Amino acid sequence: MIRFRRGRVVASALAVLAVGVGSACSAPGGSSNSSASTSGPIKMAVVNAQSGQLSSLGAWEYKGAKLAVDQWNANGGINGRKIQLDVFDDTGDPTTGTNLARKIASEGYVAMIGTAESAVTVAMAPVLQQAKIPSITSGQSPSITAVKSPFQFLNGPTSTTYDETLAKYLVDQKNLKNIAFISNNGSYGKGEHDAFGKALADRGIKPVDDQVVTTDQKDFSAALTSIRQKNPQVLFVGTEEVEAGLIVKQARELGLSATVAGAAPMGTTVYLQTAGAANAEGTVVSSPYLSNDTSDASRSFAQAYKAAYNEEAELHGAKSFDGTNIFLTAMKNSNAATGQALADAIRSTKYPGLLGTFTFDETGVGIHATSIGVITSGKLIATATS
Repeated sequence: MIRFRRGRVVASALAVLAVGVGSACSAPGGSSNSSASTSGPIKMAVVNAQSGQLSSLGAWEYKGAKLAVDQWNANGGINGRKIQLDVFDDTGDPTTGTNLARKIASEGYVAMIGTAESAVTVAMAPVLQQAKIPSITSGQSPSITAVKSPFQFLNGPTSTTYDETLAKYLVDQKNLKNIAFISNNGSYGKGEHDAFGKALADRGIKPVDDQVVTTDQKDFSAALTSIRQKNPQVLFVGTEEVEAGLIVKQARELGLSATVAGAAPMGTTVYLQTAGAANAEGTVVSSPYLSNDTSDASRSFAQAYKAAYNEEAELHGAKSFDGTNIFLTAMKNSNAATGQALADAIRSTKYPGLLGTFTFDETGVGIHATSIGVITSGKLIATATS
């Protein structure tokens, strides 16, 4: 198992990312404390895939979290204490994630950012709940809220919100009702499949084809050939970035001309690059963060992100930036509380973030709306909805 050790925390929000590789057997930051300390650095963990097909998610999320931490540390931290941010590689695997949750619980971490993989989040939740360590995830499957942990929060909407917004645009506004599904059998894919399926069923619509693939599949010709024979108006894709890009690339190569639609992964550069700009053109995306140019706050974030990492900011970095700021705001407001007191402080925090104003409900969800964008000339452009 690979674990990335924390780089030396810099004194500026515009610091360059520095992550070294360390042993998984030693504690992050050299500490082996079994409980959170009230002095010294405040320890936060970022858990995400740093290797494998989902590693782009992990990289984005770490950078967003680190940017927020660097800004707080540049301003004195919390009560004069610096924030220590350590990143762990869950490889997108629930068993690895569960083992990391136990490690985090034993080493004095007071909060966790992650993961973007819903199945890993669900697997880790019981361990973190028992240890009373609040976590804010970028996963969006409704299976996360079904866990009903008072220590689990989401830094974005669930699939239910993403896909209801999508159905309102495609069906209610555009009157497109001939829709085919292709989703994977992972927790993200199942969440998307079920949420969009319900949104359509509520409108009396049944998919003309419903193909389920595996999370590591590369050849989709059989599924796409079946879909092409149904001649759908819309191809709904419920998979992560890389797989979605491969599906759309192969769909276009087979001559499938349907409008492609999906949730947040379809709005990323990884999807665009994997599918190819020409193939991705016209993709309809439901997302709470369409671009870096929607507000003064998003422009400021994007500028700092670009200066720190020499790359453009996107949704996942924005989500973890918001999530980290929510944690740190709650810590500050609660005099560096931990455990149940920190969870209570998070739940009562109303935070004006990049994705919108966070107001957490009893399920741990803080954002309850998305917008529609369409990929046009290689960029995700907001579109008018009724």
